[in-house]
Amino acid sequence: MAANTQPGRKKRESRGWLAANRWLLLRRLSQVGILGLFLLGPLAGIWIVKGNLSSSLTLDTLPLTDPHLLLQVLASGQIPEWSGWIGAGIVLLFYLLVGGRLFCSWVCPVNLVTDLAAWLRRRLGIRQSANLSRNTRYWMLGLTLVLPPVTGTIAWELINPVSLFHRGIIFGMGLAWTVILAVFLFDLLVSKRGWCGRLCPVGAFYSLLAWKSVWRVSARRRQQCDDCMDCFNVCPEPHVIRPALKGEGKGFGPVILDINCTNCGRCIDVCDQDVFEFSTRFKNRIESAGDPVTEGGKASSS
Repeated sequence: MAANTQPGRKKRESRGWLAANRWLLLRRLSQVGILGLFLLGPLAGIWIVKGNLSSSLTLDTLPLTDPHLLLQVLASGQIPEWSGWIGAGIVLLFYLLVGGRLFCSWVCPVNLVTDLAAWLRRRLGIRQSANLSRNTRYWMLGLTLVLPPVTGTIAWELINPVSLFHRGIIFGMGLAWTVILAVFLFDLLVSKRGWCGRLCPVGAFYSLLAWKSVWRVSARRRQQCDDCMDCFNVCPEPHVIRPALKGEGKGFGPVILDINCTNCGRCIDVCDQDVFEFSTRFKNRIESAGDPVTEGGKASSS
């Protein structure tokens, strides 16, 4: 079997399976745990969280609202309640700090499906992929905000795979099975990471929140890179790695600043040379001989 179908093999062999999958396991615990909190009410009568991923109330006190949903409601001509505004503000602040696409890798249940498709695609050696522009998801995002004033409804939420999956888990899958299967087959057979990386307007919205987010992945030990390509093979957005890893362009520090990075940590997991780590955008320093010490891609006067 080709080496690139087993990224992280060197690390698994040298340090064990757990070391090569630590952040993946934590992500799965986060995703399943969040679903579990919503299921406790309907299944066990323990109402820690009421609602769904779009709008919820935790311990009858803390409101959380998807800001993308709030925008759709406003576009449809409706005025949300104050709890909706407060909930959206809390969610916005959180993702502005930790990176918007953290939602995609640590919260969104559809990520379980697309990750499975990506893993199976590697194992089966499926290489052909439709060449869809990454900007397509931003056109899709615009469409979700155009439909409400035209239809008078939050039309996107009727077919949103994230909402359908979550409601389906709680109330029965129904139509959700068809939509989720379509996403899986699209990623497996048509376009590599096609749904999350090319089409999903939810991911597009949350990526915009990562413009100045603090929490980032850093290739701090990039001089140790042995070009094994494992990080590129597992990364859902591999184009974000090269500038930080290779220092391409004048003034590129080791921190991945691209808004499309999902902060999933898989590059950290599979790298046998410990090139990557979680860090902050403020540690984007170039310290190699002959380079000016910079932060955020601009020369520092300190």
